[in-house]
Amino acid sequence: MSDLVTDAVTPPSSPASPSRAEPTEAAPAAASADRRRPTRAVLLFAGLAVALVAVMLIAACSGQLPIAPGEVWNSLLRGLGVDVPPAAVPTTDAALWSIRFPRIIMAVVIGAALAAAGTLMQAVFANPLAEPGVVGVSSGAALGAAASIVFGWAFLGEWTIAVAAFAAGLVTTLFVYLSSRSGGKTEVVTLVLTGIAVNAFAGAALALLMFLGDAGSREQIVFWQLGSLNGSRWQQVAVVAPLVIAGLVVAFLLARTLDLFSLGERGARHLGVNVEGVRIVVVVVVAVLVCAAVAFAGIIAFVGLVVPHLMRMIIGPAHRALLAASVLGGAVLLLAADLVARTAVPMADLPIGLLTSLIGGPFFFWLLRRTRRRAGGWA
Repeated sequence: MSDLVTDAVTPPSSPASPSRAEPTEAAPAAASADRRRPTRAVLLFAGLAVALVAVMLIAACSGQLPIAPGEVWNSLLRGLGVDVPPAAVPTTDAALWSIRFPRIIMAVVIGAALAAAGTLMQAVFANPLAEPGVVGVSSGAALGAAASIVFGWAFLGEWTIAVAAFAAGLVTTLFVYLSSRSGGKTEVVTLVLTGIAVNAFAGAALALLMFLGDAGSREQIVFWQLGSLNGSRWQQVAVVAPLVIAGLVVAFLLARTLDLFSLGERGARHLGVNVEGVRIVVVVVVAVLVCAAVAFAGIIAFVGLVVPHLMRMIIGPAHRALLAASVLGGAVLLLAADLVARTAVPMADLPIGLLTSLIGGPFFFWLLRRTRRRAGGWA
């Protein structure tokens, strides 16, 4: 049983414990803990909101052309049609509105999408170690993008790679889900094992495409797999944002139902939950969120694993608050990672997936150690 379920179940009292004195003394402590939880949630949301605004401002000010915070604010007002004095540097508005603002919004949207997808996967699997790559969405998207690069597909112009990645990731996810169904039901273990098999096949196919491609194609595939927000434009934001918003709306509508999954499939069914219906909706929503994210940014690892688990440790497993916190936390994390990616090395843009993996790898190792220690071993 996962940590999520274990933490939610209160162990029965010992027969040898005092019958009346201890519950009376423990009641004030429990009430105090209940009062602290909303306060902790309020502080978390306030902190995340302030951090998001602060990082957005720092990201807008930082770059090869340093811009003062006041100039950023004035440029924003000018873009909204407010009459303010012109910028001291003529290229300020062009740098902000053509390069930095689209990249900032794209980082916020993609970070929110990946964190929400991770939260949904951990809920439907009832396991805090689950992440969107389990169902093959990332490997499928990478395979679609690589095929488009190697074979030179250009039927949609500059949008071809993004559309191929989105379609391949979505088809791969649906294939994994439908292949794991038997007798109208889907077992979690079968779904995971099917996802592992499909991920292995997609990895081999991707290696074959890199072997068939020329040096330029291989370099482009490798760079795409590492992930980057470089070159983000408003046209891309206009495509990604509606898909992510629609996915988030469905996720929040399912939040109360997902709380019942912590009781296990049998318990959820006894409470009237259509487990199979909810699971397929969640898988489709996860596929849409992740495919929309990776289509233009490439593969960005560990955001869907790190953020939801951290938020759950702070505010608990209730999914409505957990989803909201994860959305904000994912936006802050990816925006901060992108800020480091484009400012850490002068005149260079580091792959953002590289940075998230450097953070997520050690965290995942710590998470495995912590889970094993709390469970008393894997056997």
